[in-house]
Formats: sequence, C-alpha cells, structure tokens
Amino acid sequence: MEIDKNQLLRFTTAGSVDDGKSTLIGRLLYDSKSIFEDQLSNLEKISKRKGFDNIDLAMLTDGLRDEREQGITIDVAYRYFTTPKRKFIIADTPGHLQYTRNMVTGASTANVAIVLIDARNGVAEQTKRHSFIASLLQISHIIVCVNKMDLVDYKEAIFDAIVQDYEELSSKMMIKDVRYIPISALNGDNVVNRSEKMDWYQNAPLLHTLETLHISSDFNKVDARFPVQTVIRPQSIGFPDFRGYAGRIAGGIFRKGDAVTILPSGLTSTIATINKYDELLEEAFVDMSVVISLEDDIDVGRGDMIVKTNNCPVVTQDITAMICWLHNNPAKPNAKYIIKHTTNEQKAIIKQVLYKVDIDTLKRNETDTELSMNAICKIQLRTTQPLYIDSYFKNRTTGSFILIDSFTNETVAAGMIVLP
Repeated sequence: MEIDKNQLLRFTTAGSVDDGKSTLIGRLLYDSKSIFEDQLSNLEKISKRKGFDNIDLAMLTDGLRDEREQGITIDVAYRYFTTPKRKFIIADTPGHLQYTRNMVTGASTANVAIVLIDARNGVAEQTKRHSFIASLLQISHIIVCVNKMDLVDYKEAIFDAIVQDYEELSSKMMIKDVRYIPISALNGDNVVNRSEKMDWYQNAPLLHTLETLHISSDFNKVDARFPVQTVIRPQSIGFPDFRGYAGRIAGGIFRKGDAVTILPSGLTSTIATINKYDELLEEAFVDMSVVISLEDDIDVGRGDMIVKTNNCPVVTQDITAMICWLHNNPAKPNAKYIIKHTTNEQKAIIKQVLYKVDIDTLKRNETDTELSMNAICKIQLRTTQPLYIDSYFKNRTTGSFILIDSFTNETVAAGMIVLP
C-alpha cells in the first residue's frame, strides 16, 4: 500500500530508565543523516570531553543541562526529522515511575509507541506501566524494540523469550498491532540499517518499519467533527461579506454541499465553501486546518462545533472519564476547574472518583481514590454548560480534555472520555 510522503507520523518512546531510549533516537537521527553539521561537531567535542570513544547519541534528546549531568532524561524532548518517505515527530519520554505523567503527555498524540526492553532484563515493571498507558491512550501500533542485543551475543533465543513474555502481557490489553525488532541502539543494528549479526531476523529494521507503517485507517473518517476556533471576516475588497469559520477537522470528511448542524444551537445549514489558504477545496478530512463557510448567515463562534446533520456527538454536562493527574498537589474536595475540550472551555467539578488503577497489577482500587500526581483514575465530572463529546476510543480529539485549576491557571489533569 502506497504511503503519502507528506503524511506525518508521531511516535513516542517508552521503557525503563536505562533501556536506551535517548540513544535509540540519537541513532535514528544520526544514521538517517538528520543532524546538522554544527550539532554533530558539538556532540563530538562534548563526547570527547566526557571521555567517550564514540559520539554520545543520547545527548541529542537530553535537552536540559542538569539531566545531562545526571545521565537521565526528566522531561519530554521533541525532535523533528524527515526522510524521503515520511515526516516524523519524536517524543522522548522519561522512564522513571514518578514521571508517568510525562509519558502520558508524550503519548497523547502519538500514532506509534516504541517500547524498549533491555535484552538482559526482559519485561520489567515499567514495561508493563508504559504498555498499559499506551493501551489506555489508544495508540494503535506498538513496536517492541529489544535493545542491547550486543550485550547478549545477539542470541535469537533471548529475543524469542522476550517476545513470548510480551505477547502474554499485550493479550490482556487493547493493543491492535504489535511488532518486534531486535536492535542495538549503540551499534546501530536494525535501527536504520539491517544487522549483519542477526541474520536470523528476517523482517525490516526500525526506520523502514516506521516509514512504511499504514496509519490512515487509524483516524475516524466517519464521524465528521469541526470545532470552530475563530471567525474569519476579512472585509476586504474581494471578500466584503465573507464569513468563514476556521479550525482543524477533528474527525470525518466534510464536502461542499453537505448538510450540517451547529452545536450547541442546533441550527442547520449547508457548506458553501471550504478554503485552505487561498485554495478552494471540494472536500477536507481529519487533521486538516481549513476555513468553512455556510450558505446561511447564522451565529457561529469559537467553541461551537460543526457536524454532519445525521451524525451528531453526545451533548451532555455529565462526563465519565479516565484521567491522569498531572499536578504535584492532589485534588481538593469540591474544587472548581476549567475543562478545555477541543476549542470549548467550561467550568467543571469532580463529582466522584470511581476507582484508581494500580499500575503495578493493572487492577482497580476502589478504596484509594485520592487524585495525586501520576494517579490514573476513573472519575465523573459535571460541567456548567453541555459539551459535545465522543468516546476517546472513537475519536481521540473529541474524546479528550484537560483540566485547569481555576485559581492558579495550572494544568492539573488530562482526561479520556468513556461512553457506554
């Protein structure tokens, strides 16, 4: 199946602290020739100063000075690179337990999760945690990279045993597509180029797998959703009466002439034009940023949503969701929050915490319901005005939100909406 060269693939890395996530990303950038000459020269100087024989590739993603000194990654580092076949955004997330929230942040928009496993240690507790979070966030594709194969003499039996263990783990989760690649990020085996030391592995190396992975079917192209971001009124000579609505399509396909409904008003109209910059389109689909104009002059503003008339989301003030608590301070009883859902903002309160997920056992804990940092819980919310929602399993954009403390304006939680 042909891959669109302009199609962006977002992927995140996950795994335990020393499994080699940053080194793997550094190797990808280095071997795919995605590093500028001045960056490469600086890396060589720093590596020599540290006494390394080769370039310390991990420094490409370890962006903070203190984390470099400690040899750990404590933030989410984003990197961008392009090959002749595809464009990529990488999120390198921390491996420590206390930075589970960073894993959630990095994985929330990812198409693919690369789960690294140290070949010497096998499936670890953090492997289970991060795989569960990837499953919870509905990441459609998991690539398990069994790293440091050079330290186990590239033995096929060790790789096969880890694959079997992970297959047992993933069978308990909602993961659609799992692939396995034996690699050595340090030496470059099966990262960009095929390894000559593991001729028993007959599948593609990591970069080729990422370049050819089909992700178009991962998007919801059935349920048309267009959250309005702003109103466009140029009032120029060429467009004296033009009124358009700008935003990014969150789901489905919109075509000129489609009958649409505006939420929350419930008013109906027909799509007159679809513009992308100065180009008129006959249709636009999920993830495209466009301007839509309507045949009728009706009141539409930021926070409204344009949907197909016969395919509307759930409109409700009562929301059940899985959330990850992101703030250092725990939730306060009866505290008021601001919920940001697509382009809509409303006030909300947490009515009830139903249970907390024990990340170690993946079981529900209905007795410990404190919303503390890194906690993953199922809750019930009540908003002051209705929101237009889908299940997160159906649409990752209209099925997600963030909670903000109404007093400090700090983000406290990220949520995934659950519908019956």
